[in-house]
Amino acid sequence: MAVYATLVIGSDGSTSKNGSSRDIASGADRSEFLARRREVDFILIGGQTARCEPYHRTPVPVVIASRSMINSLADNRNAYWWNSSPLEALERGIKKFGSNVLVEAGASIILELISARVLDGIFLSVTPHTGGDEKIDYQELLANFSEIKVREFEDTQFIEAKTLK
Repeated sequence: MAVYATLVIGSDGSTSKNGSSRDIASGADRSEFLARRREVDFILIGGQTARCEPYHRTPVPVVIASRSMINSLADNRNAYWWNSSPLEALERGIKKFGSNVLVEAGASIILELISARVLDGIFLSVTPHTGGDEKIDYQELLANFSEIKVREFEDTQFIEAKTLK
């Protein structure tokens, strides 16, 4: 089983700007993000991510864990809107689609999955963008992992962290 999360972050810790991560992403981040999602059995997101980000077409099934049953992805035949917690949706998705999972949710769901000790790792992309919303301390997030690899490409720092402490 490989359950990895992915999150783009501005250099000031912003995880969104104007309600979406698009305004803090970089071209390099976008390329890696799209390549990564083609290699998984399914994508797990939360309801807020489904409402704010472009998930109307996905290369693999996308599972939305949300207590709100307002399905904003009704036009995506690969979307599964489940009234459940993120952990329950993860377990159900693994049974239905397979164990290679990419969590593209916000920081609160990622932190919940870290607390439940079900994440194998996280891919962070730190871009030079600033002035956004929903700020987090990504160093604090990384402190949960024992193996950390960092590389830079163009204007983006890519961090892969794995093995929860």
